[in-house]
Amino acid sequence: MMAAPVQTQACSSFRRSAGRAQLRGTRTTGRALLTTSSGVTGLDRALGGGLAVGSLLLIEEDQTDSYSRLLLQYFLAEGVVCGHQLYLASARDHPDDIIQNLPLPILDDDVTPKLGEPLPPADAQPPDPMKIAWRYQNFPKVQTEPVSSFRFGHYYDLSKRMDPQLLQATQFHTFYLPEETEERSSSLGPYSGLLQSIQTVIRNEGFDGSSSQGKVRNVLRLGVHSLGSALWGDDVCLSESPAHSHALTTFLYALRALLRSSLSVAVVTVPAHLIQSKSVLGRMVKLSDAVVALESFCSSERETSSVYREYHGLLHIRQVPHLNCLVCEVPDNKDLAFKLKRKQFSIEKLHLPPDLSETVSRVSKSKAEGSSGCGSAPSGHVQLDF
Repeated sequence: MMAAPVQTQACSSFRRSAGRAQLRGTRTTGRALLTTSSGVTGLDRALGGGLAVGSLLLIEEDQTDSYSRLLLQYFLAEGVVCGHQLYLASARDHPDDIIQNLPLPILDDDVTPKLGEPLPPADAQPPDPMKIAWRYQNFPKVQTEPVSSFRFGHYYDLSKRMDPQLLQATQFHTFYLPEETEERSSSLGPYSGLLQSIQTVIRNEGFDGSSSQGKVRNVLRLGVHSLGSALWGDDVCLSESPAHSHALTTFLYALRALLRSSLSVAVVTVPAHLIQSKSVLGRMVKLSDAVVALESFCSSERETSSVYREYHGLLHIRQVPHLNCLVCEVPDNKDLAFKLKRKQFSIEKLHLPPDLSETVSRVSKSKAEGSSGCGSAPSGHVQLDF
């Protein structure tokens, strides 16, 4: 049984008085886990309610790296809205370019931060709700508009970019490999500098619980883009027997240990379709708390198939988190698909078109009627074909 993500005095205050010490953009689940949103409500539902603080989500990239990059941007945009600190590492695209293209959040007018004004503190409480008649206080509320910045999870408009003044109110930490010229220890191969940089941010910003209780507590969102690619200096995508065969898995092991002892949550994307060694990929999955894979229909037969005409790809749940429990929470439906519209990226259950469903039912019905005629073989052998 795994322990809670953070064992500090601040974590115990969550259990005693969740309403007073609850961090902004988080909620406490029934298993005493501090959980935050990934930025995509469909992904939160597939993972059992969100990302637990102190956990690691591994995303297997699609072949074009367009949808996995979009999920990473949603994760970072959610941190901007919630006032969390962000850390982004990349070896290909500059982190500043990724941050500048974050989608615009859609918030309620009463809590949308005005331009030029700083974001509220991380532990600020939402405004008092409007008082209504006592007879209606216990009635269920109907949510007809996108959630506010004080709620769990938000909506975003992909057709617009986040305002620069809103980004300036967020504290960013970046790691761009081509700009790292300082010589570091080679115990982790090409990932030694990245691990030391993450460890320095966690320690200096007080996410490891070393800060004084008077300092405002916050959550650190770690994002690593395309980890394990050849641009990181690793040959795991070029050879079945890489020279640094244990460097990538050792880095994930050390990163997971840092997350367990801090108020941090990480999302790491990897080009799984390029990794030659299946054993290395299998160890990476076991070293992660949750693993999802994106299968894009681009340049495939499914792109023109009538079955998937409403979707752009499939989402495979490789592994679900099992923190603070012996048995992991199994999602209700594993047949998930994603679609990208002009303003929205959504993950939902995979449904067959109505016309295709009727065609399948007619074919199965005609086979059943044909096998029941005189002189035909017993129906059990036809229906139960082993």
